[in-house]
Amino acid sequence: MTKRLAHLLAFACLALTPSLFAVLAPDEGTTELPELRSTPLMQNEARLIVEMLETMHFESSEISDETFVELITHYMEDLDYNKLYFLSTQEKGFQEKYGPTLGFKLRYQGEMEAAFEIYTLYRDRAIARIEWVLKQLEKDWSFDTDEYFVYDRSESEWPATEEEADELWRLRIKYELLQEILNDKTQEEAKERIAKRYKRVLRNIYEFGSKNVQEVFLTSLTKMFDPHSSFLSSDTLEDFHIQMRLKLIGIGAMLSEEDGYCVIRELVPGAPAMRSKKLQPNDRIVAVAQEGEEPVDIIGMGLRKIVDQIRGEKGTKVTLTIIPSDATDESIREDVVIVRDEVHINSSRAGGKIYDIPDPKGGTEKIGVIEIPSFYGGDEYFENGQRYITSVTNDVEELLVKMMDEGVQGVVLDLRHNGGGLLDEAIRMTGLFIRRGPVVQVREKSGYVMPHMDRDPKVVYDGPLAVLTSRYSASASEILAGALQNYGRSITIGNSSTHGKGTVQQVFSLDDYVLRKDLANDKAGAAKLTIRKFYLPNGFSTQRKGVVPDIQLESVEEVTAVGEADLPNALAWDYIKPVARFVEMTLKTNLLESIINASKERIDSMEEFAFQRRRLDWFRKLEDRKEISLNLEQRKIMMKQEETFLDEMKDEQRLLAEKNYTFKEIKLDSVLREEAQRAEEEAEWEASTQSEAEDAVAEETDVAVSEDQEVKGSVDEVIADAMDEASEAKEEEEEEDVPDFDIQLRETLRIMADVIDISPDPAEWTQPALPIAAKSRFERLLN
Repeated sequence: MTKRLAHLLAFACLALTPSLFAVLAPDEGTTELPELRSTPLMQNEARLIVEMLETMHFESSEISDETFVELITHYMEDLDYNKLYFLSTQEKGFQEKYGPTLGFKLRYQGEMEAAFEIYTLYRDRAIARIEWVLKQLEKDWSFDTDEYFVYDRSESEWPATEEEADELWRLRIKYELLQEILNDKTQEEAKERIAKRYKRVLRNIYEFGSKNVQEVFLTSLTKMFDPHSSFLSSDTLEDFHIQMRLKLIGIGAMLSEEDGYCVIRELVPGAPAMRSKKLQPNDRIVAVAQEGEEPVDIIGMGLRKIVDQIRGEKGTKVTLTIIPSDATDESIREDVVIVRDEVHINSSRAGGKIYDIPDPKGGTEKIGVIEIPSFYGGDEYFENGQRYITSVTNDVEELLVKMMDEGVQGVVLDLRHNGGGLLDEAIRMTGLFIRRGPVVQVREKSGYVMPHMDRDPKVVYDGPLAVLTSRYSASASEILAGALQNYGRSITIGNSSTHGKGTVQQVFSLDDYVLRKDLANDKAGAAKLTIRKFYLPNGFSTQRKGVVPDIQLESVEEVTAVGEADLPNALAWDYIKPVARFVEMTLKTNLLESIINASKERIDSMEEFAFQRRRLDWFRKLEDRKEISLNLEQRKIMMKQEETFLDEMKDEQRLLAEKNYTFKEIKLDSVLREEAQRAEEEAEWEASTQSEAEDAVAEETDVAVSEDQEVKGSVDEVIADAMDEASEAKEEEEEEDVPDFDIQLRETLRIMADVIDISPDPAEWTQPALPIAAKSRFERLLN
């Protein structure tokens, strides 16, 4: 949230056509800048955030006056990430004006005058800067000089003068224009294309209100304690709950913004929008009316506000005024009344596949892979009279049972893109694979350590197991991976380490703390604070260091991901003495050496790894690039070289993908029910629209034939042309389509085949951790 507007503005200095230079007003329906001011509720929230940071945060202490002075700079940086809008003199001026009193006013009065004044200056300068950019775009630009554009100025100083700022923006405009020209646009076409983006930026400026300013400002303060603490506005809090529960109350339509219109992109099967049979993808919503109220025009309104209009209480009605996707005239409008209901988001749930993998003896082994996108859960719902609980652990258990019924000889848990979620779900999921014992130890700020145990002796799956991780695996993912590694229950495979987020955040709804009279008809936000730290059963923290895999495999994530240790103000790594009875197990040295050597031989000899090395070298080169030429001819040469390289990589990947292992997809029952429902609803929809289309075609054909035979000929030509274009587009799309070829997963499956060949009994893989090995690992982590 803190960089949302900054990023929109930073990347929006693009070009406009001369005919649009004077059009600086935001999209239709937004004519005035919002008034920025604190409410009693916001002041209450600000006081509470300071109090909670000083008393409830894991490293709580009284916030010093120096910290409040630094807050001014951090807040300005969160608004102006690339140091393009403010001047260095303005930073100094704000520090002198507000630094001495900011702490007192925030702590005791909740006063955010500094936040609003700084943002107002930022907003005014952003609008003025866009006006300046538009004037600059009236001239012709040349791209034959040797100038360079710096991508990231976040570590740079703010410009000292307006002239220095102008020069930075001149280079940025030139860069943005050049990007479009290299994309086969003329300079005028580039300007016309970019004009729409400027209008979107302006709309965001005009819609950024007091609560948004408050959220950025207070989050700037919380992030001075650690990177994961934040202030959540009431809107952001609602989105957070949806993400964790995979459920919302609404109509079940995926929306996007296009040229000022709210466009339906996808309908969720079984949700109210699809059940209505009156909405379809690419319909445009132009107005929204609550039950018993007049419609509100939403053209040009921000997507966040539109979503707020459409969501509501279960059982209530909302009327959408749409332009149907098949409308022959822009003036056509239809009203669709929908009753809001629970919408369950199955697309974000766990899923599985069973692969047939060649084994070292020339046979094949069935190995299941379960992809776990997050640790979601905590919701109960009923479908056709049946009670269901949304829980990632229940989903994984169902997939494991189905895989065992299919005769799998090993299972891989894929956590590579899992950023965490609910701690209880990570603990419960660990219990699917171990008999009982501590899963994670949680230390309070007081020093008190509470072990969280799996007390259920039930084991769902006791066969060969691997956990596949990456630098993106964080938080609850690291708890699951680390606990299974501590028990010697799995082989951990992945990047050099996981992300390294070993802290616990708790969301405190401020509704429970603020004065009721200040709430009025509004909702309070929440404080998301780091209040505890995670430790694995053996006492090692996952903070900063993450979980180090048994077998390390390179991937793009190693190059592109940012780890916890790279984040500002990240808490330190440490170690505690385990408080729960626990015997650490490790993989036997000879077994580990055997499978590592076999993997290394493949990495050194197989063409897919040579392909991967070339691709990773290319990514590293891009990551290391700090600036880029603004000379058109030089860029054309660079672009040609990169296109040639990428085309070669695509061609090679197509050839390699022919060797992809065959697999069978394993789906949750709820997903299968949804797919069946989707197929039924789509069939009904297609049948009804086909019937309507046939009637319409019959009527139009009668008219055309009776009026003039030439009409048919011209229509045939248009249809033929359209078919040719569609065919060309399809061929182009097919040419660009590159099949998946997951090298890291393929090697993980081969490693599993190797270890199963050594012994299909995981109990024979492990031994108690030797003190000397534990000491060596401890010293390595300290360094």
